[in-house]
Amino acid sequence: MAGNSQRRNRRNPGSKKGAQVGTGGHSRRALRGKGPTPPAEMRKGHAKQRAANAAAKRAQQDGGSGGRRGVQRGRGGRGDKEMVYGRNSVVEALRAGIPANAMYVAQFIDSDDRVREALKLANDMGVPLLEAPRPELDRLTEGGHHQGLALQIPPYEYAHPDDLVEVAHDNGEVPLIVVLDGITDPRNLGAVIRSAAAFGAHGVVVPERRAAGMTAGAWKTSAGAAARVPVARASNLRQVLESYQKQGLFVVGLAADGSVDLGDLDTAEEPLVVVVGSEGKGLSRLVTETCDQTVAIPMAAGNESLNAGVATGIVLYEVARQRA
Repeated sequence: MAGNSQRRNRRNPGSKKGAQVGTGGHSRRALRGKGPTPPAEMRKGHAKQRAANAAAKRAQQDGGSGGRRGVQRGRGGRGDKEMVYGRNSVVEALRAGIPANAMYVAQFIDSDDRVREALKLANDMGVPLLEAPRPELDRLTEGGHHQGLALQIPPYEYAHPDDLVEVAHDNGEVPLIVVLDGITDPRNLGAVIRSAAAFGAHGVVVPERRAAGMTAGAWKTSAGAAARVPVARASNLRQVLESYQKQGLFVVGLAADGSVDLGDLDTAEEPLVVVVGSEGKGLSRLVTETCDQTVAIPMAAGNESLNAGVATGIVLYEVARQRA
């Protein structure tokens, strides 16, 4: 009988929305899949997320303690830490094996292949995953275009210049050390480290001031070699070279007007220090005066200089060839 229906959710015929029985399909959205289950470290309230948060806090406290030598200050407002941000940059950093304290992931991030790869690599490396609101990521990256991902890099622990000689002696090998004078591009530093690893050098020395340090860019360019080749910092480059000379090492500086060509180098089999200057200015005057010998790389006419990373690779190859 009209008006006496037992179907409780039947709408009034006079309703603006019209008569409707059942859900009418408006709950289909609730039946859709929500994608893969996020890692335990990103599930709010999960024990693994609490453990990851605690680990990240401990890492922040450890990294912020004073008295550590050779701290590299970077972007991100975290004092002595550096933030790598942006989906491509974070994935590339993780692929290169750059050590990290934590990876920050924006809440409600739109997942894509890069985000999924970053999460997998971070999990495989044991990097704590921290979920953060976007305003917090904006603050950590100082307003950078982070795309919902940021990787916190701890300060690099530099070796002492004398440690590099000890490494060679401990291995029963003839010392081979690279010293950089005035190299300001971290990518050049990373390339030098990569060449040092390829040709058996025992370490790289960089100045503390006005020179590139071990930033994320240097780590990335080294393609993982920075995990195998120690980098030392020197407050006074000339004093370090003089100390090496007193320990019996022969100091050779690369210069366009070197006294001998690389092919005529007769000290390759001796304990050796190779000093490389910047592409534009070359070696500083004091460093040049300290060198036992200057060496030139023969080049075709019209070419004045080589990139520091390329020049270092050529010299180290020649030294390795003669030693072999």
